Amino acid sequence: MVVPGLAIAAAACSHSPANSGICLPSDSAVNKTRSMASHPKPPERFRSPEQQATFCLLKTADAVKRRFARLIEAHGITLQQYNVLRILRGAGPSGLPTLTIGERMIEQTPGTTRLVDRLERKGLVTRTPSPTDRRRVFCQITDKGLQLLREMDEPVNQCEAQTVSALASDDLTSLIALLDSVRSVNS
Repeated sequence: MVVPGLAIAAAACSHSPANSGICLPSDSAVNKTRSMASHPKPPERFRSPEQQATFCLLKTADAVKRRFARLIEAHGITLQQYNVLRILRGAGPSGLPTLTIGERMIEQTPGTTRLVDRLERKGLVTRTPSPTDRRRVFCQITDKGLQLLREMDEPVNQCEAQTVSALASDDLTSLIALLDSVRSVNS
């Protein structure tokens, strides 16, 4: 049975009569340092396609998140702080209330106020109390915050392209639709 999306992994495998159909990485894919483990990791066994799909989705999300975190953190902010800046840039000069920022975050977190506090201390955002409702505070991105995002735009664009470079355009369209469907039943 061919599982969509596994063709890439299969291409990196070498099959020979000696290994009886066991999938081994090609020589170029092998890390030249030896593992300290005395036994190789056994192949994954899943009780259902649903379990395998969920596992693969979580592993992929973690790998992508770590890749972006390395890029973003090299610029002195966290992935979540970058997300806040990106949201505020899109909001324009009027900014957004803190609660709205929290609702638009990629990763939902109860600590949006603390994220904004840290960004404000770095001079990347400002806060302005609402003139009509003292309970509401509007957050705006500063010129320094905009400059930081401009510096990051090209490296982020390249990282996004590299992250999904194994997929053709039609596959990307299908992936987006499939992930939207999964998210719709988990919201």
